[in-house]
Amino acid sequence: MKKNGMMVVAGFMGAILFCCSSSYADDLSPFKGEKGTVKVSGGTAHIPVMKEAAKQVMTAHPDIQITIAGGGSGVGIKQVGEGLVDIGNSGRKPTDDEIARYGLKLYQWAIDGVAVVVNPNNPVRALTGSQLIDIFAGKIDNWKAVGGEDRKISLYTRDEASGTREVFWEKGLKKGEVASKANVVVSNGAMKTAIAQDPAGIGYVSVGHIDPTVAAVAVDGVAPTHETVTSGKYPIARGLYSNTKGEPAGLTKKFIEFLYTAEGQKIISANGFIPAK
Repeated sequence: MKKNGMMVVAGFMGAILFCCSSSYADDLSPFKGEKGTVKVSGGTAHIPVMKEAAKQVMTAHPDIQITIAGGGSGVGIKQVGEGLVDIGNSGRKPTDDEIARYGLKLYQWAIDGVAVVVNPNNPVRALTGSQLIDIFAGKIDNWKAVGGEDRKISLYTRDEASGTREVFWEKGLKKGEVASKANVVVSNGAMKTAIAQDPAGIGYVSVGHIDPTVAAVAVDGVAPTHETVTSGKYPIARGLYSNTKGEPAGLTKKFIEFLYTAEGQKIISANGFIPAK
């Protein structure tokens, strides 16, 4: 990893480090004259926004380094609480116990929907809520039962550290069972890859991660889109948080504040999320 290189990527579970130089922007002026490092880890839904925000900060101010790692919401909360990182991202609100134990301060900068997705070659584009629950419980195990081809359903879910999983389980599955046969993947990106490669697959990703490699599925007649999440019509939604141990200061405070500027909110919107004021 080069301190003065352009970019080093060590995967979702590793750090992403950007370092470059360019012109200043008004929303980046608070960083003028700053030096140092900000370490970020946690929810993988946050990564596209974090990457672009970090890139803009370091492009304008090359003496600043921002490293970004994944690992899931639980990892982000634990690592920031233990002082291993400056910001711990989570796709769920930390529990009262976590807030008290670690002295966390919470900053919600976006609202995100969690979309059910299938392979683009799968003709099924709509499910009822009860069908979704039965599919993930293993009670419906063939696509033919819900209007698809005569093919066994392949289930994909996230690990228990995932905030995306928790929201989907609570609001999509109504805290119902997830069959033990479900394949476990470690990030939104890994979920997309798995579904894109499995014609019989079904899983879930952040709405901001939907692209042509997967097909979104409407639930109870409501498709997961930016508009339906904004309006509240699509019910499987959650906040995206950046959490700190105590009140943030210095570069950490400025980086979080940047997410609430006009440029920061533009980055959030461009990645399919709804900015939170």
